Amino acid sequence: MGVWDAWIGREEVRTDRVDAGLVSRWLATFDRDAPSDGNVPQGLHWCLCLPDAATAKLGPDGHPLRDDSIESFLPPVPLPRRMWASSKVAFLQPLHIDAVVTRTSRILSISEKSGNSGQLVFVDVAHETSTENGLAVREVQSIVYREAVGLETPLSPPVESACSFDANGWDGQRVVVPNEPLLFRFSALTFNSHRIHYDLPYARDEERYRGLVVHGPLTASLLLDLARRALGDNALASFAFRGLSPAICGEALHLVMRGSGNDIEMAAFAGDGRQIMAASAQGHI
Repeated sequence: MGVWDAWIGREEVRTDRVDAGLVSRWLATFDRDAPSDGNVPQGLHWCLCLPDAATAKLGPDGHPLRDDSIESFLPPVPLPRRMWASSKVAFLQPLHIDAVVTRTSRILSISEKSGNSGQLVFVDVAHETSTENGLAVREVQSIVYREAVGLETPLSPPVESACSFDANGWDGQRVVVPNEPLLFRFSALTFNSHRIHYDLPYARDEERYRGLVVHGPLTASLLLDLARRALGDNALASFAFRGLSPAICGEALHLVMRGSGNDIEMAAFAGDGRQIMAASAQGHI
């Protein structure tokens, strides 16, 4: 029996409501108009049914303190750094304003690996978001736990080289420079108090990032917005992304896509061509 077997299959249920104010704040954050179909933009489900730990119960990194009890939903992984590594999302039907939402989360798997940065633990969590009309969003989220780093660890990512990103071969491109207000607003929308997104001394000295880190789901949301600009509102049936390298606040983010129908490829690159995120999508038939 594995050390984490007791957590496999464990479930958590949260409820929320799609508030008109939340939708307005999402639209304002991404400088966009409301969807023409009258529904909620794809990706806004990441702002619903969120953990709401009291401020007194946050850890030194800003995340909720690890729950070491046998009743905890997430396993008490004894590694201090936690990141959202990837997601696979199926958009089954649009959400709408004033909908009452229920999200059922279930631990699918827990695996230990070793990488260049040391020990890693991956936790896959299945989320099903439903309304009175049935299942709306199905997602499998992969969370990675990592070892602490010391002051001798080089800052990540490396300083941008003299190379430049080449968009040849991509059908569409948009360049965005994420700034501090954008990171602040996204942290507020998602109730995310991880300090790497707003506390530069902490991000640099404790987690050894070269600057403030752009949230992975923020980059993913910008890719969803790129698809929206090309294909129209709520046009995707599925979307998957995987973070490859940190995006840094104040540095250009090249968002690109190509393909159509059931074979859409998207990605995010730094200005020097370093790939930050890989993504894929399928459109509604």
